Amino acid sequence: MVSKIIFKKIKFFNIDFKRFDKYITKNGLFVFPAGPALALINKSSNYYQSIRKADLVFFDSGFFVLLLKVLKNIDVQKFSGYKFLSLFFSYIKKNKKKKIFCVDPNLNYSKSNKQYLKRLGVKKIQNYIAPLYDPNHLIDKKLLTRIKKFKPHYIIVNIGGGTQEILGLYLRENLKFKTTILCLGAAISFFTKDQAPINDFIDRYYLGWLVRLLFNPYIFFKKYILGLKLIPMVFFSKIKVIK
Repeated sequence: MVSKIIFKKIKFFNIDFKRFDKYITKNGLFVFPAGPALALINKSSNYYQSIRKADLVFFDSGFFVLLLKVLKNIDVQKFSGYKFLSLFFSYIKKNKKKKIFCVDPNLNYSKSNKQYLKRLGVKKIQNYIAPLYDPNHLIDKKLLTRIKKFKPHYIIVNIGGGTQEILGLYLRENLKFKTTILCLGAAISFFTKDQAPINDFIDRYYLGWLVRLLFNPYIFFKKYILGLKLIPMVFFSKIKVIK
């Protein structure tokens, strides 16, 4: 069984759902790169480095997983941000004393996220509304101060892909205490119902892209067209498989 692959010097881990409890207790930076974001790694050095330096890189993109199978005959298991949060929320219900810090894109999402976590029984939650970051020069001392004071067990970064990973790396490199940084983008919005209504069936059968497209065609059509660049990238790349 494949334990991980190395694509463009990025280590992707093939993690079994049943071993979730082992990984959720680890500290570090966890990232879930989507297909369209992966397709643009050659154009964003900061994003690329943040993925390369992450502690765990998940197979979030069903498109990438299918390309590995069809073009390279490499079998790996998709582990989406949606699936991760499903397991994470089950874990949190049993560990309600964990402190969670959310970095949110706006006030409405921040309120929804906090209310959802409270319904799970989480007692200690803090939210921070992120400014409009410059991915090429990302510094946020106010955020660092807030997190250092709160010392959360988990930091959930809910802002856009391509920037959230850079922020996640910035936090990991500037925080001196042990914590887990989850760069999950809009995944929590599938549970709060602020975005496309994705469920277990849709996620299991790689249909998330279709639901997102139907829910917001203007944004996602352009993203998925850009994501097609991943096809030649996978086809012409030498991918190392580690058993």
